[in-house]
Amino acid sequence: MSDSAQDKTEDPTAQKLNKARKDGQVARSIELPAAVIVIGSIAILMITGGWLITRLSAVFAQGFVFDRQLIEKPLLLPAHFGEHILAAFVLVLPIILFTMVAAVVASGLTGGYLFSLSAVMPKGSKLDPISGLKRIFGTHALVELGKAILKFVLVAGVLWWSLMIHMDKLVQIGQMGLEPALDAAGRMILQSGLWVSLSLAVIALIDVPWQKHSFTKRMRMSKQEVKDEFKQMEGSPDVKAQIRRRQREMANSRMMERIKDADVVITNPEHFAVALEYDPTGDGAPIMVAKGSDHMAALIREEAKNHGIHIFEAAPLARAIYFTTEVEHQVPEDLYHAVAQVIAYVFSLEAASPMNPPRPRPQVTVPPSMLFSPNGKRDQAQGASA
Repeated sequence: MSDSAQDKTEDPTAQKLNKARKDGQVARSIELPAAVIVIGSIAILMITGGWLITRLSAVFAQGFVFDRQLIEKPLLLPAHFGEHILAAFVLVLPIILFTMVAAVVASGLTGGYLFSLSAVMPKGSKLDPISGLKRIFGTHALVELGKAILKFVLVAGVLWWSLMIHMDKLVQIGQMGLEPALDAAGRMILQSGLWVSLSLAVIALIDVPWQKHSFTKRMRMSKQEVKDEFKQMEGSPDVKAQIRRRQREMANSRMMERIKDADVVITNPEHFAVALEYDPTGDGAPIMVAKGSDHMAALIREEAKNHGIHIFEAAPLARAIYFTTEVEHQVPEDLYHAVAQVIAYVFSLEAASPMNPPRPRPQVTVPPSMLFSPNGKRDQAQGASA
């Protein structure tokens, strides 16, 4: 059973918005491009109108000047007229190009730019008479009717106001010569057109937020749809892989920050590295704050060098801690003695002085039950020391 409109109370998810965009469904206002095109065109005509009319008039006049060759050979007239039509087209080409660019730019201001074949493909739902009646008598149709009425009222009101303020000039035009009358009429037409286009901008300013609100409302989801989509995303291998990768990145970032608190880094010396922290005033065992193999081990060693942390090479011990201990956990009890030897040696290095030389480097022995091969398999054949 489909969810009713009353049940769709949740904002659309990014996945639904992306799917709608692929299907060609975005918030789109047709009033904004219309307003931009009309306002821009009127502005260009106001700036270049005098020069443009003069040039077009000259091209028009030249087009009806015929020499003897044209009179004697009427077959040359199409080429003659075509040449002047082309000249007129070149004059108005900047306005045409501006209109095309403005239409493309303005159309993407609300919903962005996209090209989707799904939007133009025939759909059986569009032939459904019930859906057609809903579109005709629905809320969207009423809103469009309201916009049309508002547009008519605004445009008519602006034209009436423009007519009233130019009434005296309109009366005077009948008493002017041809060129001054045409110039005055052109100025009044352009001014009236500018005010009318600004009234279209008012419609666009109302329509853009309405279209965005209407689109968001159409895209709303029910709580069940959100749950189903979340479950579907959780089951996606790609999403799971992205989540795990992000979790690893965050864990590694926190782990690298903890290296500065370590007292010693025990290495393999190249393939494994574990960083240990020990509080001599506490009762707990040493805690492993970071571990890594290969590239991560190299990063741990580099970070330890940056913070002046002692690095102790003990391959069996490094592997034993790496394979038996999780980050932020205490080392196993079977490794207490070996780890204590290393930490005592490191502390003696830090406290060393001419009167108090450091301890000799210990021969660390790992119990047979804690021996591991480089691939993580237990190897209890013999004990090992480092």
